[in-house]
Amino acid sequence: MFVARGTLGANPGPNLAGGSVNAAMEKDSDVYQEAMGNGMAADGLVVGAGAMPGLDVGEAQLDDFVSAHPDYNEEEEERKYFRRKRLAVVKNVLAASLGGMLTYGVYLGLLQMQLILHYDETYREVKYSNMGLQNIDSKMLMGINVTPIVALLYTPVLIRFFGTKWTMFLAVGIYALFVSTNYWERYYTLVPSAVAIGVAIVPLWASMGNYITRMAQKYYEYVNYKEEHVQEQQRVPRGACNAYIIAFQSLFYSCFHLSFVCAQMPMIFFLNSYLYDLNHTLCNVKYCGTLSKGMLPGFNATVLQRLPRSISLIIVESVLMGAAFLSMLMVLILCGSAYRPTEEIDLRSIGWGNIFQLPFKHMRDYRLRHLFPFFIYSGFEVLFVCTGFSLNYGVCAIGLEKLAYIIMAYGFSAAAFSSLALSMLRLPRQAPLLTGAAAHAVLLIGLFCWAPQPRGPAQAPLLYLVAVLWGLGSALNKTSLSTLLGMLYQDKERQDFVFTIYHWWQALAIFVVYLWSELPMKAKLSIMLLTLLASVLSYLWMEHKLAQHVVYRMPKIPKPRHKVRGYRYLEAENSDETGSEGESEQDGDSSQGEQAGLGKQRRQQKGTYEQGLGEEGEENVG
Repeated sequence: MFVARGTLGANPGPNLAGGSVNAAMEKDSDVYQEAMGNGMAADGLVVGAGAMPGLDVGEAQLDDFVSAHPDYNEEEEERKYFRRKRLAVVKNVLAASLGGMLTYGVYLGLLQMQLILHYDETYREVKYSNMGLQNIDSKMLMGINVTPIVALLYTPVLIRFFGTKWTMFLAVGIYALFVSTNYWERYYTLVPSAVAIGVAIVPLWASMGNYITRMAQKYYEYVNYKEEHVQEQQRVPRGACNAYIIAFQSLFYSCFHLSFVCAQMPMIFFLNSYLYDLNHTLCNVKYCGTLSKGMLPGFNATVLQRLPRSISLIIVESVLMGAAFLSMLMVLILCGSAYRPTEEIDLRSIGWGNIFQLPFKHMRDYRLRHLFPFFIYSGFEVLFVCTGFSLNYGVCAIGLEKLAYIIMAYGFSAAAFSSLALSMLRLPRQAPLLTGAAAHAVLLIGLFCWAPQPRGPAQAPLLYLVAVLWGLGSALNKTSLSTLLGMLYQDKERQDFVFTIYHWWQALAIFVVYLWSELPMKAKLSIMLLTLLASVLSYLWMEHKLAQHVVYRMPKIPKPRHKVRGYRYLEAENSDETGSEGESEQDGDSSQGEQAGLGKQRRQQKGTYEQGLGEEGEENVG
C-alpha cells in the first residue's frame, strides 16, 4: 500500500514525452493494482493463519467424536448386547413365575383359612350372628367354580385387547381385590369378588402359559441373532425352540407348585394354634378314605379352641395383601412385553370377530382333540389332592392340624419333580407325561383299596408318601402338557388360543369336581381312573397319527387389516396428499366409499383439465 502511494505521488518530470507519461501512468496503475492485490492477499494470509489452527482442531475433534474408537469391537459389543437381552428374558420368566406363585399362594391360603374359620359354628355365631356365613361361602365357591365356564368366550379377546403382559397384570390385580374384600366380610363384598376371581382364572393362566412360551422363543432369537431368518424376522425352523420351551416351562412350574407351600403359611404360623386336636374334631367320624362319602361326614362342627382376635386377623390379611401387591409390582415392573409393538398391532388387527371364533376353530385340530381328556384329568387331579385326598384321607386319619403339612409335602414334591421334565431334552417327549400318568394310576388303584383308620397318627408316613408321589405325577402332568402345547403350536399368532383352550377345559374339570363333592369316594376315584386311562389312550393315538404323518387341520389366521392412516402401515395412496390439517382429519375419518368418489371426481377433473389444455393447444396451432 505504501509502495503504491509513493509511486503515484512521484513526479515524472517535465522532460518526459506524452507517450512516456502515459506509459509511466499505466505502469504505476499496474503497480498499484498489484500492490493492492498483494495487500489483500497478505490480509487473507494473516486471517487464514489465525483461523487454520482452530479449524484443524475442530475437524480433529469431530473426527474423534464421529469415527470409531480404536479399541471398539463391533462384534464384541453386539455379543454383549444380546447377552443382556438374554438375561432380560430370564428375568421376565423368573418375575412371571414368582408373581404367579405369590398370587396363587395368597389366594389358596386366604380361601383355606376363611373356609376353616367360617366352618366353626362358634365363630359364626359370635362374630357374625345371623348373617349366614355358610350360605355366603357356598355362593362364593359357586362364583369361583361356575364363572370360568364362559371364559372361552372372552379370554382371547381380553388377551388380544390388553396384550399378554397387561392381561396378567389385570388378573393378578383381581386376585388382590379378592384379598382386600376379606377386611369386611359381607355378602356384597365376598360374592362379587369371588365372581371376579372366576372371571380372571382362565385369562391369568392362559396368558401365563403364552408368556412363558414367548419368552422361550425370544431367548432362541437372542441366542441365534446372527441367523438370517432371525434378522429378517421370519418364522423359525420347526422344533428350533423346543429346548428353551422345555427349560422355561420346567422353571415356571417349579415356582408355581411352591404356591401350595406358601398357601400353608397362615395355617402354620397363625391358625394351627387355635385348632383342637384330632380327638375332638374327629370324635364322630366313622369312615375314612375309600369308605367315606361327601366331604368328611361326622367332622365336628367346632374346630377352634378359642376365637382369634380381630386385630390378629387384620394383621394376617395385611401380610397377604402385601404379598398380593408385591406380585402385582413384579408383573408390572419386572415383566417385559411378550411381543413387539408392531406384532401386538398385527395380532389384534385380524378382526374381533375372527379372534372370537378362532378358539372354536382350533378345536377341529385332532392334536388338540386328542389332548382334551388329559386337560380334563389335569383339572381333576389338582383339586382332588387339595380336597378329596387331603380331607377324606389325611385329615380323617391324622387331624386338621396336619392338613398344612400334607399340602406342603405335595407342593415341595411337585416343585422338585417339575425339573424331571428336562428329561424331554434327551428322552422322547412322551416319556414324562406317560410316567406321571403311570404314577397316578398306581396311586388311584391304591387309594381305591385303602381306608385309613380314623384318628390314627401312625399312618402319617404313608399319607406323606402318597402326597409326595402324587406331586411327582402332578408335576410331570402339568409341565409336560404345557411344554407339549408349546412344541406343537410354535406360531406366535396361535399360542394364546391354544393355552386358552387348555385352561378352559381344566376349569370345566374343576367345576365337575365342585359338583361331585357329595359323591362316594369310590365313585370319584373310578371317574378319575377312567379319565386317566382315556387320556393315555387318546394321547398315544395322537402320537401314532403324527408318526404316520396324518395331516392335521389348522384354521387359517386372517391377514391383519390395517387402517391407511398412521406411520406404520402406508399403502398405495400418498399420506401427504391433503392440503391442510383440517382436510387431513376429515379425509382420515371419511369412509372408503367417499374416498373412492373423491378419487373418481379428481380423475374426471384431471381429464377435463387435460382436454382443455388440448383445445388451447389446437387453437394456438391454428
